[in-house]
Amino acid sequence: MVTIRPVRLDIPKIKLLLLENIISLAIAFILLLVLIISVFVLNSKINQQNSASSKLTNQLRQTAVKLNNLQNQDQYKINLGLKENIKNIQTSYKSSLDLYQRILDLKAQKQDTKDLDKEFAQSLSYLSDLNYASASASLSALAINIKKQEDALAAAAATAQIAQNVTQSNTPPGSGFSVQSVTTDEGSFTVYIVAADLNSTKVIVDTASDSDCGNNCPVMPLADYVSRSGAYAGINGSFFCPAEYPSCAGKTGSFDLLVMNKNKHYFNSDNNVYSTNPAVIFSGSSARFVGQALEWGRDTGVDAVLSNYPLLVSGGNVVYGGGGDAKFAQVGARGFIANKGSTVYMGDVLNATMQQSAKVLKTLGMDNAINLDEGGSTALWDGGYKLGPGRNIPNAILFTHK
Repeated sequence: MVTIRPVRLDIPKIKLLLLENIISLAIAFILLLVLIISVFVLNSKINQQNSASSKLTNQLRQTAVKLNNLQNQDQYKINLGLKENIKNIQTSYKSSLDLYQRILDLKAQKQDTKDLDKEFAQSLSYLSDLNYASASASLSALAINIKKQEDALAAAAATAQIAQNVTQSNTPPGSGFSVQSVTTDEGSFTVYIVAADLNSTKVIVDTASDSDCGNNCPVMPLADYVSRSGAYAGINGSFFCPAEYPSCAGKTGSFDLLVMNKNKHYFNSDNNVYSTNPAVIFSGSSARFVGQALEWGRDTGVDAVLSNYPLLVSGGNVVYGGGGDAKFAQVGARGFIANKGSTVYMGDVLNATMQQSAKVLKTLGMDNAINLDEGGSTALWDGGYKLGPGRNIPNAILFTHK
């Protein structure tokens, strides 16, 4: 017989277990809720990133389209056109400036340039309209016509020389002025030349200004230099900036090379201390030519110092082989100062390039020779103008009696 014992329930314990289960379920629910929220937030961020990435991709695509469109739009093409216009302006400006200065040189030699002036004005009109094709053609035609007038001027000089019965001689005069034809391997060239013995002649440089000058510097005709210095012969001196040249605005009448004038004042001493341009120094009965002005100090015991370029002959040999300024390759009158022993020479080789001038002076047997200013500045005096008078100049080389 089984005896059934009554079960006694531990109510407090059951309540505790029930509470623990409820708490566990609540915690589980909270964790599940946190998990659900985290997944939602993460998914939202992923969606946002995807949206941002898609937006960025679209922006990049739109930018690429805009760039492609810009490259095919007028403004882009306008910018390219402006670059081309700037290039054309630079090219045309240089060409027109060079031609204008050649016209001015013809005017300085008392030539009628009315037709050239009209052509030049037409070229400027084309340039002002940005019609570079017509401007280029017009400038090319102008260059041809300027050359024709320069050649006509040279031919007129040659005709005058024939009328003077110019003799052919490769020997320079012993003294005084002469006109002679010198024959080289490049042809015959007429030379106007004045010779003087340094034992009886003093070479000086006279300047219109008494001191350094950078702009609006005084200039005078060669005849005035000759007169006020009591000289018997003279020639235009170093390169300078004529007031007529547009490129000389702000530095008209100035010259940049070393000069010591008759008053023993050195011009451009500071900016020529390291000059590599050649120079000639006259002292007593000697003439010294140096390849670079920096080889010479600032001695005032000498008679004259003048720097110019290029050096043509040194030690009896041609030292100028071409190059430098484009004008050196043009045919024209080439001024020079040279020596052969104690005899000094000044003059001009007519209708010659710079290289031909050097060969002529070598043929004449010069020991040394240096080029002087030319073009519209060409002037030579011996008892009167033999060439020129040309434009007014800031300095001149003169022969005076000792």
